[in-house]
Amino acid sequence: MNEDTVDALSLEPERYELYAEMAPRWKSAEREFFATLGGGIVVVFALEEVAASGRTESGGRRGGPGLSLPQEIGPWLHISEDGTVTGYTGKVEFGQGIRTSLTQIIADELPIPLAAIHLVMGDTDLSPFDGGTTGSRTTPVVAPLIRKVAAAAREILLDLAAEKAQAERTDFFMENGVVVQRQTKRTFTVAELARDQTLLKAVGEEVVTRSPSAWQAFLTADSVNGRALVTGAHRYTSDFKRSQMLHGKVLRPPSAKAELVSLDTRAAEAIPGVVLVRDGDFVGVVAPDVPTATRALAAIRAEWRRTADGQPPSTDDVYDYLKNHPAPVVGYGGPTAHVEGSVAEGFAGADHVLESTYTVAYIAHAPLETRAAVAEWSDPAQDGRLTRLTVWTGTQRPFGVRGEIAEALGIGEDHVRIIVPDTGSGYGGKHTGDAALEAARLARAAAGKPVKIVWTREEEFAHAYFRPAGLIEIRSGVQSYGTLTAWEHHNYNSGSSGMRTLYRVPHQHIEFHASQSPLRRGSYRALAATANHFARETHLDELAHTVRKDPLAFRRENLDDDRLLAVLEAAAAQFGWNKTASPHHGFGIAGGHEKGSYVATCAHVFVDPETGALTVVRAVTAFECGAIMHEDNVRNQVDGAVLMGLGGALFERIVFENGEIRNGRFSEYRVPRFRDVPILETVLLDRKDLPSVGAGETPIVAIAPAIGNAVFAATGVRLRSLPLSYPV
Repeated sequence: MNEDTVDALSLEPERYELYAEMAPRWKSAEREFFATLGGGIVVVFALEEVAASGRTESGGRRGGPGLSLPQEIGPWLHISEDGTVTGYTGKVEFGQGIRTSLTQIIADELPIPLAAIHLVMGDTDLSPFDGGTTGSRTTPVVAPLIRKVAAAAREILLDLAAEKAQAERTDFFMENGVVVQRQTKRTFTVAELARDQTLLKAVGEEVVTRSPSAWQAFLTADSVNGRALVTGAHRYTSDFKRSQMLHGKVLRPPSAKAELVSLDTRAAEAIPGVVLVRDGDFVGVVAPDVPTATRALAAIRAEWRRTADGQPPSTDDVYDYLKNHPAPVVGYGGPTAHVEGSVAEGFAGADHVLESTYTVAYIAHAPLETRAAVAEWSDPAQDGRLTRLTVWTGTQRPFGVRGEIAEALGIGEDHVRIIVPDTGSGYGGKHTGDAALEAARLARAAAGKPVKIVWTREEEFAHAYFRPAGLIEIRSGVQSYGTLTAWEHHNYNSGSSGMRTLYRVPHQHIEFHASQSPLRRGSYRALAATANHFARETHLDELAHTVRKDPLAFRRENLDDDRLLAVLEAAAAQFGWNKTASPHHGFGIAGGHEKGSYVATCAHVFVDPETGALTVVRAVTAFECGAIMHEDNVRNQVDGAVLMGLGGALFERIVFENGEIRNGRFSEYRVPRFRDVPILETVLLDRKDLPSVGAGETPIVAIAPAIGNAVFAATGVRLRSLPLSYPV
């Protein structure tokens, strides 16, 4: 990157110094890119936004608060000498449709036919570091960067065409994969322009992209790999195979916080073809096939002892445990407390003070595809040790998992390559590299042969992490005519996401309290926003009934946020909010915001008066995520989130005792089935005047409180725990 290129980035002085520091690495990066990719045109983007998007992911970052740089300078777009266009991203495809949407961005901005573009995702040797596939950040953060990269590539092609034709640059435009000279109608193919080039371009913020009103590629409903997806031909992580591949199984403790006391592996080692692997407390087997590996694992005799930490809680007493066992707040997540005004003053000015407690259970991610990985060691050193590790695995954080494995195995990150095939869902549950590290440890004992490990469904339930259980206490004040005066919200354990309210309350105290968790916990779709919205929107419904107000009117009167009000009104209009329910039927409404988008859901339920069986008859969801890029994909995300939220609202909870999971299979852990699906209607509000944000998480947060509020309307019984259970 020469000085002229740096100047073109128009960086602020503070940033310029940091990027100037990186300049010596650009020359080596340039040589590396073209050695790996071949000739042609390479476009890179290395600005603060890329690194900032991945602060929660280990590896590949540096710098102080608010100014973080990727340690890797990675290519974002390559136009080869034969005209092939390849995009690169550290993001991964988990069924959320970003393989299609990011490909469409390149197609739209160049422009070039969709079929002419190949997208490489989640390969730590090829992809740029752009953060994990978390937090609904692909659309608001990475998509605009890829759009800039594609726009820069278009401008490069136009420059090359003008140079080749020795004509004015303004006389050229690009359409359908070719550059056209207006005056002569002469055309130049992408291959023709990229041939004999070794051109590296760094992209800055000054690149002009198409406005949302001019987007074209998103008008098509075509999906990349769509035919393979619907016919079952598409291959996922668990389908992946390598030549001479072996299969592994891992010995696991029967409960959380158990340690290995004794081990007898003689029977397992006597099975032909079996290799036993012991690395501290890690014990596993490698065999030629899955049945043999399973038989060898069953032959191991192990004795376990629970670590001395007192009597662990079980399902029924976990909420008291969470409140009474505080823990330090650690990790990324932003402020954990918000204080505004004086709640004491707010309660003094209230005509009614309402205090309620809400709970949410631990629930499993239950991905259709369990954790899976294939690991292979290569590159022998002089002493015969294999030094290079490649792992194919389904993870949402390829660079983070690379760091985890390197640290665990005591090798440099440059000796580890993570490749993420398209993966069968994650929902925040595949941030860690559990299966990848297990496969790597087993493969190290396999004499250079690759080893594959696929978790069973029972392993997935018992040893993956869960959405945290939570206890939420809300105390509020309201005047008789419906104006909120005070709001106090305390969340124990489930998290701080979505705690802040958009409702107009002059006096607030909102705080998250970390707790010691008896079960392993981690990220889940929308994080804690589901728990916090359930508590808040249920409590608002209680307040509305306390002051004898219509729940929608009550929200309207206490809202200044036009975007939240818009989705509430849109959902209510589509639902027919003002109509009267028949006996044992009820209507409920709830709304919310998270990660820059807004949602409201209206639910119609029927409660059988004899059995107490709860049926969700209809759900109408209005959703706004700024400018919509692909309507079908957004609609799929909304419907999928609502259905997933239906499970957490009605059925899903982990049952445990003494650290052991008691319902660790689908025959015992209830997820929504076809017969549970209500009539689903989705209303999308397309705001072309606003930046696009993610649609994968926010739509899940409103369905549970809408159902609970509808149950109250039908029965007069208030349900304050998830999953909702109507008492007979």
